[in-house]
Amino acid sequence: MQTGTALFSSPLFELNGHIITVGQSLLALFAVLVLCTLWLAFSLMRLTRIRAQADTDAMTRAAQAEKRLAEILKTQAEMQGRMGAMAELFGARQAELNQAIGQRIDGMTQRLGTSITEQTKSTHENLSKLQERLAAIDTAQNNIQSLARDVVGLQAILSNKQTRGAFGQSRMETIIQDGLPFGAFSFQPTLTNGMRPDCTIAMPNGAPDLVVDAKFPLEAWNAMRAAEAEESGEQSALQAQQRFRRDIEVHIRDISDKYLIPGETQDTAFLFVPSESIFAEIHENFEAIVQKAQRSRVVIVSPSLLMLSIQVIQALLKDARMREQAHLIQGEVIRLMEDLSRLDDRTRKLQAHFSMAQKDVDLILTSSDKLTKRGAKIEALEFAQLADDAKTADKKGQSAEPAPGYDQPGTFEPRSSTLKLSVVDDGN
Repeated sequence: MQTGTALFSSPLFELNGHIITVGQSLLALFAVLVLCTLWLAFSLMRLTRIRAQADTDAMTRAAQAEKRLAEILKTQAEMQGRMGAMAELFGARQAELNQAIGQRIDGMTQRLGTSITEQTKSTHENLSKLQERLAAIDTAQNNIQSLARDVVGLQAILSNKQTRGAFGQSRMETIIQDGLPFGAFSFQPTLTNGMRPDCTIAMPNGAPDLVVDAKFPLEAWNAMRAAEAEESGEQSALQAQQRFRRDIEVHIRDISDKYLIPGETQDTAFLFVPSESIFAEIHENFEAIVQKAQRSRVVIVSPSLLMLSIQVIQALLKDARMREQAHLIQGEVIRLMEDLSRLDDRTRKLQAHFSMAQKDVDLILTSSDKLTKRGAKIEALEFAQLADDAKTADKKGQSAEPAPGYDQPGTFEPRSSTLKLSVVDDGN
């Protein structure tokens, strides 16, 4: 139904700026046919009336009736011809319309096929990318699960005081072992007062050892963080902060009293904090603790600061060793300068030998050039035998006997020949 409607609404031709559709053309044709039929009916009625009147005046109007009938037949034939031409025109237009509709349907089918193919390809690519992302998500999920297990294990470690101390001790030992040579540090040594610090670092030039403590009071810190996370109240958070401040002040005082021994250890000790975030939080929100530690000659250090301090100590130890070996280095430098002087003399002698050898090579090349030129001149020499001696002898009246040096009569063998030189001038 829609195809028929679209067919009737399709444009056929344009007349004076107005588009004439197939439906309008068919309606116009139908109206013309109706008008022709009505006109024919009217003509027939008029002809009947004329015939009725022709009964009274048949002789006078017979010729006119026949003439009009001929005109009507002629008009009808012309009308039939026009109708046939119009039918042919409509047939051609309909064929063109069918062809255009077929081409459009084929083009639309091709476009739909191409679009479906591209959509299928795009869908396949998107599914492949989605599968890759899902695989990446699965890998990330496995990593997250592994990290969660590690965090749970770390939480279990930090919940135990002894295990937590071992964790901080292991981090501190790793940093010191990576930064200092063996023998420049000692773990868990015993001091003269019976105390055993976590680590002592040997200082250069016979200076006392530096003490490093890794026992940070993490219970109060975790309690303070838990109170802030639970939002149980400002009073609870203040109590947790006071507990943390009290515990770390007690620990600083213990380090100052136990590990700062005049003449045996440095007058400054390190309190190792195994977390950069905790170190930053202490310096940002607990300035009083930092000042108290400085007054007690205890320096709070994070892993990065401990590493930097170890690098400074390593540089000092290296400088001390270099100063101890300065006389050896000076002797080696003197011997190196002597070797360099000998190498310079030998190089100069070798350069003189090379200069002399170069001069000899230049002389040899000059001689070879002269020999080459002389060989070229020799190659250009032309030898010619003189055959004019016989003619000269005949003119002077000599006998016809064979001259000495001829084996048989009639054979000419000159006793001597003249050497003609053709010198090629090469500009030398």
